[in-house]
Formats: sequence, structure tokens, C-alpha cells
Amino acid sequence: MDNLLGLLRIKLKRGVNLAVRDVRSSDPYVVVKMGKQKLKTRVINKDVNPEWNEDLTLSVSDPNLPVKLTVYDHDMFSMDDKMGDAEFEIKPFLDALKMNLDGLPCGTVISRVTPCRSNCLSEETKVVWQDNKVVQDMCLRLRNVECGEVELQLQWIDLPGSKRI
Repeated sequence: MDNLLGLLRIKLKRGVNLAVRDVRSSDPYVVVKMGKQKLKTRVINKDVNPEWNEDLTLSVSDPNLPVKLTVYDHDMFSMDDKMGDAEFEIKPFLDALKMNLDGLPCGTVISRVTPCRSNCLSEETKVVWQDNKVVQDMCLRLRNVECGEVELQLQWIDLPGSKRI
């Protein structure tokens, strides 16, 4: 943990129009991975538009590692079905943290990332100065599935004694 930069808090807000994997619905949950770390949300039963509103916190040592998420349908008596995956880079978010933002008005847009073939964004995402902290809301289009998006928000937690970004 010598090169720990800080903690990335990912607020998994909700899924939108997720794929049906059971008879009429799905029981979705999300697994988030970064490097060797792996975290998961709770299962929301019978809902293709689940609202998790859960905070998952990853320790960040390498700013170049992407965050990968996979949505699964929980099954009681068989293996869970995959409902799509997505990944995103945290570099634009971390770059904003390096700036001196004190005194900026709340709601100031620091940077933007547009959707392209090399990312899973379904719409432009903005890194914003909000309530004296840097936040980034994003909507990710799931890959390897017929439909579905996941909405989340990034926040940063500085740790005493950690390396500066």
C-alpha cells in the first residue's frame, strides 16, 4: 500500500432497461473490479430498472487501471447469468483532482468526456466541482448484451499520508 493514492467511491445509482434473464424479469446485481479488487452490490429482485444507491469504495494505486463492472442476474439453483459489462477510465477524474479548484463556484464543469468507440459511455460525462469536491456522474452502456445501462457517480476520498495524485 506504499503507492496508495487514495480511495475512489463509486455510487452505483441504478440500472436502466436491463436485459430479462428470468421468465419476465431479472434479479440484478453488479460486480465492480479494479486490478485485484472485487466488490458487489446487493441483489434487487424482479426488477430490470433496479435502484441500488450503493457506495462501493476501491483503493487506487495505479491511475491507469480501468474500472470494470459486470451486471449479473442472480439465480437460486443455477449459475448466475451475465447481463452485460462495461468499463471506464478514471484518469480524467484523477486529472481534475490535481487542479487547484478552491474558490470555484459550485457546479463548475472542470472537464468533459464524450462517448466514443473506445469507452462505454452512453452520453457525455462531466467532471464537476460540487460542494467543495470533484464528482463525476456517468451513464454506461452495457456491452455483450441486447440492452441496458448503469448510472453511477465517482467521488474521491483523500487519505492522510497517501501519495499525492
